[in-house]
Amino acid sequence: QVQLVESEGGVVQPGGARRRACAPSGRTERSGAMGWFRQRPGKEREVVAAIKWSGGTTLYANDVRGRFTISRGNAKNTAYLQMNSLSPAATALYYCTFGSSVVGVPSTAASWTYWGQGTQVTVSS
Repeated sequence: QVQLVESEGGVVQPGGARRRACAPSGRTERSGAMGWFRQRPGKEREVVAAIKWSGGTTLYANDVRGRFTISRGNAKNTAYLQMNSLSPAATALYYCTFGSSVVGVPSTAASWTYWGQGTQVTVSS
């Protein structure tokens, strides 16, 4: 059973930045894909960014492209999400996700297998 260990959320001021990290515990193979989804109140879970371990193919939501960067760490299969120029619209519950046998980099939540517990990121002054 894979468990995802992710960094905590928190409160960020508008225009600020936050770096998220996530790693699948008990897994050493650098395969599959990892990503983050977000869920705003009353909304469905939607993709923020995702990355394929092999080849590094990435996927971004349109509203974060150019401001957020997802990357692979060199150790412990950790994925990172650098979030810059944050606005109040980024306030949401963020979920790390991992899929060991996904095809490509899927944008739908149903395509992913493992999920973190979700952490709240609030952008507010």
